[in-house]
Amino acid sequence: MGVAGKAALAYHVLPMLVFVGLVAAGEYVRPPAGRSLDVSLSNNYTPTSPQQVHISLAGDDKMRISWITHIPTPSTVKYGTSQGMYNASSTGTSSSYRYIVYRSGQIHDVVIGPLEPSTTYYYKCGYDSSPEYRDLGQTVWTRSTLQHIGKSGYDVLLNPGDLAYADYYQPFWDSFGHLVEPLASQRPWMVTQGNHEVERIPVIHNERFTAYNARWHMPFEESGSKSNLFYSFDVSGVHVIMLGSYTNFELNSDQYKWLESDLRKVDRTRTPWLFVLVHAPWYNSNVAHQGEKESTRMKDTMETLLYNAHVDIVFAGHVHAYERFVIRDYNHFSPFSGRHACTKTKLINVVRSISRLEMASFGHGQLRVVNGSHAQWTWHRNDDVQPDSVWFTSLASDSGCVV
Repeated sequence: MGVAGKAALAYHVLPMLVFVGLVAAGEYVRPPAGRSLDVSLSNNYTPTSPQQVHISLAGDDKMRISWITHIPTPSTVKYGTSQGMYNASSTGTSSSYRYIVYRSGQIHDVVIGPLEPSTTYYYKCGYDSSPEYRDLGQTVWTRSTLQHIGKSGYDVLLNPGDLAYADYYQPFWDSFGHLVEPLASQRPWMVTQGNHEVERIPVIHNERFTAYNARWHMPFEESGSKSNLFYSFDVSGVHVIMLGSYTNFELNSDQYKWLESDLRKVDRTRTPWLFVLVHAPWYNSNVAHQGEKESTRMKDTMETLLYNAHVDIVFAGHVHAYERFVIRDYNHFSPFSGRHACTKTKLINVVRSISRLEMASFGHGQLRVVNGSHAQWTWHRNDDVQPDSVWFTSLASDSGCVV
């Protein structure tokens, strides 16, 4: 398990992967989740076996380990720096949730640490007989993307929403957990919610993010947030902000107030890089997902905050097509303030004026933070060569650029 260094300027090669499923240009009709992918769920498991193991960052020198068992078992993790030898242990909590007739297994949540930087840790979840571990939608393309990601040597994976594509069918959350476990149990997966995590059914089930919040506990408490739907964390000279497109983002909302506070706390001498992830893109020239309030209204409300804070890069999901924009002069794009009076065609044309590359393919992006001033972004398609590469200079000194 790779652990990020506590010293913010102790840089090493740190690919941050934005895991997004992408396909053909224009409208894309996604195949039904899970039908083209065979995921074995429980043939080799006992009721006490840890399943769907994944880890995430939980502060400067800690990791959160989450897993599921069929029945209640101890929420304990034993860990150490030598294989088969565990000189430390931590105990956490467990819970389960109901969704209409579905009842989840026991979801365990344990934080381990403090951990030393640049050190491999081995760990076991629950009983001594459990295996040892170390450090999206569900189709055949998902497996292909995961295979490509697994070869990249990344340290932290960032996912801007739409994890399991369960869409109310809770067993797909379990199959997704099994699918990603080989990677998610070894490196931190930091995620935010997308529209496919919204599983509210009026009258029948009023909670919007029951499964997401229960299964993917992110470090919101550590960042002063009141909600698992928006949070931030630091990793090796980078401050990452994860925003929620599908929770309140208006001026008087908890999310907006938290974002203001979090940006004020950013120390660019300690974390010279500042990234933001959001599910619904604020810029998009694809014909799909135009005019949605989660994009247009959220942009109206929050973009000035990000611009004034000199955010370096914003990553988004939602649209099933790759696109990269370069925004050099915020005021130049003021016509967007009148977007509600624009036709879709006019809006798309204005956005295309700042679009640098559009592409339709499945794949993942890799961001290699080299030092406090330079980072390289590359886009990797599953089916052929790397089609996009660009270097960024940090905006920490307000002189950054992209080439």
